[in-house]
Amino acid sequence: MTESVDRQTAVLRLRGADDILILCHKNPDGDTVGSAGALYLALKQLGKNAAVLCSDPIPALYDYMKLRWYDGSFKPAFVVAVDVASIQLFGDRNDIPLYAEHTDLCIDHHATNSGYAYETLLDPGAAATCEFLLDVIVEMGVTITPEIANCLYTGIATDTGCFRFTNTTSRTHIAASRVMEAGADTEKLNERLFESRSHARLLAERMALESLEYFYDDRCALICLTWDQIRMSGVANAELEDLTSLPRSIEGVEVGLTFRQQPDGSFKISIRTAGAVNACNIARRLGGGGHARAAGCEISGNLDNAKHAVLEEVRKEFQRTGLLN
Repeated sequence: MTESVDRQTAVLRLRGADDILILCHKNPDGDTVGSAGALYLALKQLGKNAAVLCSDPIPALYDYMKLRWYDGSFKPAFVVAVDVASIQLFGDRNDIPLYAEHTDLCIDHHATNSGYAYETLLDPGAAATCEFLLDVIVEMGVTITPEIANCLYTGIATDTGCFRFTNTTSRTHIAASRVMEAGADTEKLNERLFESRSHARLLAERMALESLEYFYDDRCALICLTWDQIRMSGVANAELEDLTSLPRSIEGVEVGLTFRQQPDGSFKISIRTAGAVNACNIARRLGGGGHARAAGCEISGNLDNAKHAVLEEVRKEFQRTGLLN
């Protein structure tokens, strides 16, 4: 069982360590990559030897971050995971399980964190790990350079849907303001992260909309992309992240579900909710987790069985909130 630590203790651990390996979660998004990038640059500024490892390739969308990929040239003496809520989320490629099982420190904002690391710095009130990692880095005695600021802004902006999601708080805006003052190029970042769509992304969105289904008096909307469709479109995983908000954006929809098939045939399910419906309750009962308005899980088996399992949990949550008899 993990030991919860405060920010000062986490800072002491990081400042006292060297040969540091930073782990991201599989299917990396802006928060895990941004956290890894910011922490790597901070450690480098302190003269530390550090590198980043992920089960999956870092999406080209984030290639402006100056990451050093772990190539086995040193033996990690300290392993830190960023934005990874459970050991299952690490993935199994690039020998990552060898290091994930011995995570010294986890820095995370998910209330459902399973406590897999020896020590955990957890802030479930933060909209993104990058939001409070900013204070960790400052207390490490590191100057927030424009490069670090870009990494932190990426995590904050992507995990809040560019400050549109309900997890956005005044703390979030203050953190964003601080990294903007430190030199984050928000105009270029916002254009790259939120305003640019590749032809492949638009094709994938069209196919997803063709699969649109409604359930429970149209209060639940579901879209799906099979692996064959994802492969045919040529879309990168990172470009599909914002697709998860699409079904929830439909008028009258309280629960939006996005099913994305993985290469092994399993389905990654993203759950977005509104009102009294708790997305994390749904995901947790399916072996996943997340936040009240945004959560997810993975389910093996065929699509019909996966739909049945998720929709049954949605029904239970609707009944709990009185939206369904």
